[in-house]
Amino acid sequence: MTIETVRRICRAFPGVTEDIKWGADLAFSIGGKMFCVVNTEPPHQMSFKCSPDTFAELVEREGMIPAPYLARAMWVQQTELGETLQQRELEQLLRASYDLVVARLPKSRRPGQRATAPKANSRKAPS
Repeated sequence: MTIETVRRICRAFPGVTEDIKWGADLAFSIGGKMFCVVNTEPPHQMSFKCSPDTFAELVEREGMIPAPYLARAMWVQQTELGETLQQRELEQLLRASYDLVVARLPKSRRPGQRATAPKANSRKAPS
């Protein structure tokens, strides 16, 4: 597993952007909210959001820990990219992370959603 593999997986989701944060972390975001972060310096740790059940299961695996600073928000960290998760499982976990973040976005910022015009006031003006 490489950073390019993670990048290809994340960029395939609708509306994803990427940028470098904190000097060496490649962050993947949707609607301005991160769902995956990969350290660009070896050993290339990767962190992502997950459900509480998945969090509990993943942190029991060797090579997976609660993500520093983000564990309270149910983020896990793979301590070395490519050592713990197989590509198919990683694709599913990153999609789940993306979906969790999208679900918390305002509808107007979700991918594929059109901004709707405000409804016209249906009350009649006083005569």
